[in-house]
Amino acid sequence: MSKDKKKKSTSGGTIALNKKARHDYLIVDKYEAGLSLMGWEVKSMRAGKLQLIDSYVIFKDAEAFLIGAHITPLNTASTHVIAEPTRTRKLLLNRKEIDKLERNVHQSGFTAVCLAVYWKGNKIKAEIALAKGKQDHDKRAAEKDKEWSRDKLRIVKAYNR
Repeated sequence: MSKDKKKKSTSGGTIALNKKARHDYLIVDKYEAGLSLMGWEVKSMRAGKLQLIDSYVIFKDAEAFLIGAHITPLNTASTHVIAEPTRTRKLLLNRKEIDKLERNVHQSGFTAVCLAVYWKGNKIKAEIALAKGKQDHDKRAAEKDKEWSRDKLRIVKAYNR
């Protein structure tokens, strides 16, 4: 008799998205970074307990850190550890990428924000974006474009019936 092995669906799945960042910022460039995490944080992320709403990236001593990401600890996973949900987490980037991001943030007035956290194989990766803040009129124009694209789809769908 052969036993059926269950595969975990951890590869390629999105853990959390930062939709507010796409609304508030104009995305210029994207980077993929690894995250330095503790065991209880990984278990909480498997359960989907991550929020990226007010998270951003800072640079200190030629290293990148994720600030403001909230990982809610699981009661069963963090019984022996004092869990700090909003601790600063180190981002694992290439030296050239860190230098380029840091230069753009400090000189050109860009902001580095985390757009998403997802599984890539058995690793947890973060999508970091170099972004420029949108003005209110830019946000309204983007909303109009989005509504018009929805209306176009409705019109085409009604026409093809």
